Amino acid sequence: MPFTVGFDWGNAGHAACILDETGAVRARLAVPHTAVGLAKFVAALARIAPAGEMPVAIERPSGLVVDTLVAAGHPVVPIHPNVVKACRPRYRAAGGKSDPGDAYMLADILRTDGHRFAPLRQASDAVKALRALVRGRDDLVATRVGLANQLRSLLESFWPGAAAIFADVDSPVALAFLARYPMPESAARLGEKRMAAFMAQARYSGRRSAAELLGRLRAAPTGLAGRDESEAKGEIVRALVLALERIVAAIRDLTARIEHDVAELPDGRIVMSFPRAGRINAAQILAEIGDDRERFQTADQLAAEAGVCPVTHASGKSRGVVFRWACNHRLRAAVTCFADNSRHASPWAADVYTRARQRGCSHPHAVRILARAWIRILWHAWRDRADYDPARHLAAQKCAA
Repeated sequence: MPFTVGFDWGNAGHAACILDETGAVRARLAVPHTAVGLAKFVAALARIAPAGEMPVAIERPSGLVVDTLVAAGHPVVPIHPNVVKACRPRYRAAGGKSDPGDAYMLADILRTDGHRFAPLRQASDAVKALRALVRGRDDLVATRVGLANQLRSLLESFWPGAAAIFADVDSPVALAFLARYPMPESAARLGEKRMAAFMAQARYSGRRSAAELLGRLRAAPTGLAGRDESEAKGEIVRALVLALERIVAAIRDLTARIEHDVAELPDGRIVMSFPRAGRINAAQILAEIGDDRERFQTADQLAAEAGVCPVTHASGKSRGVVFRWACNHRLRAAVTCFADNSRHASPWAADVYTRARQRGCSHPHAVRILARAWIRILWHAWRDRADYDPARHLAAQKCAA
């Protein structure tokens, strides 16, 4: 390529640098993060050379800037921040850092080592929509867990019984109970009849009787907060309950949408064909691997992306194998969750896990070993557009025999 572009992402503004094939700086640009600023940046690139002849190196593989560059026809080459950090001493002995300097460095890395990096390949619009839904749901689940922990901690500080009466403090019946009885004084006259009426109104599953639930409430330690403190904390309980109710409802709606959408996609049905993959877990896997068959040329590349294969450090007589930190963490969580579930439905998966445990591996390590084994099969099924067939899985057949 006669020109390479480095783009350093910022919050309010970005820095860009354009180099020619000799490494000379053709232009340095400050790009405001506005519609006009991005349009002027694309126009400035077009005045120098056609879009297809100007690849852009950037650290972030997604976002508005990436979409704008791809739409304009520029090849976008993501370069991992660890690579940029490792290359920085090549350019600055003092270790200084600046946005224009990083933009120049990205452009020069692409000029000299561009053959080592693959350009970004966009997924289909359906997969991108599924990715947005899955990631949004995962973030809401993390928010729900954080708020639930905050609510439980608050209750244990002045009313431990309310945190112990139901199994999950963020379950619909527990939130309904706390919305009606946010502090001990509000539940002072709560008896079996009122508790039974509340259970019927909240559509409680009925696994425990009103007497059992009241027993849990009264068996917990008694809070020692004064009335004013109790009322203040009760207000916070109401606020947390209100937030959790809306988040739980949003998660429920997103879950239904994801389950429908992943079942409509051909690649979604492929991932769902694996044992105990489920719809949500299958959607999490598909959202991260996408539907571009050229993205992962080998199963080893997919395993590295998923972070289920270790990193080897070898020099002379020393050799060490360490945990892989640089990977797609969302994909690793999805693949290891599937692997852990699969061992309860697949005798082959259970055998791989058991043998890893017998070698002294911890549970997470054994699950990653099983996930690495599944990745090989998943990659072939994904590349061939074929559902998982246990009859064609020779290792599974031997284990079943």
